[in-house]
Amino acid sequence: MKTIRGDLLKLAVEGTFDVILHGCNCQCAMGAGIAKAVKAVFPEAYEADCQTEKGAEEKLGSISYARTERNAREIIIVNGYIQLHWRGSGTKVNYQALRSVLATVRKNFGGKRIGYPKIGAGLAGGDWNRIAAIIEEELDGEDHTLVEFAR
Repeated sequence: MKTIRGDLLKLAVEGTFDVILHGCNCQCAMGAGIAKAVKAVFPEAYEADCQTEKGAEEKLGSISYARTERNAREIIIVNGYIQLHWRGSGTKVNYQALRSVLATVRKNFGGKRIGYPKIGAGLAGGDWNRIAAIIEEELDGEDHTLVEFAR
């Protein structure tokens, strides 16, 4: 896993990534964390999220995505459904759902430059070491980069 510091969304707009992946809950709510920023910068991603069934547990492990254009380049924004909800404390990330999301990203967008934040380790409360191991397994051989947020 490559790691860089910066703003994932800005880097995508500037052409560093073809695909950006972030974690979502299954409630069609992009109201906090990076999801809130994604919603503001790429409203198309939120529209894709809203096309899914709100609260459906069956969404865990699946994705929705939007293709958009910025600076005459296509960017694909992937909403990965890795948690059922956002309420309460403790771990909300579902590790098996994360594995499934990553496998789908690899299948659908393999060969592209993929960027992501510490998916599942922020507001979702997941263990980054466990998450990083899953990412390494599922995206092995792909061009993927963790972007640690820095302004």
